[in-house]
Amino acid sequence: MTTVHDPTEAIRELLEQQFRAHTERLTELTLYSRQPDRGGYDPDTLRALMETARKGIADTAQALRRMSDGTYGRCEQCGDTIPTARLEILPWARFCVPCQRRHQD
Repeated sequence: MTTVHDPTEAIRELLEQQFRAHTERLTELTLYSRQPDRGGYDPDTLRALMETARKGIADTAQALRRMSDGTYGRCEQCGDTIPTARLEILPWARFCVPCQRRHQD
């Protein structure tokens, strides 16, 4: 990996890596779901793992889309800037912390 000094570019690289990892995991789980022994997973666990992978794909794809359209790093609720530290921890974050708290209530 190259050295990146722009935090947004580093986050983009992380999101792209996460997108690939989630996609590979979903592909693997889909193949397991077609096997008689489901790759050793019980049906409920396999469904839950597949749903988690799908959500990861959706979250990272949406974040990358926001980067492309110039809205990444802006809270979808209030429009304020989401702090870089938050985006480094949760690169798919759509809300600032106060709005996230209100959104969850």
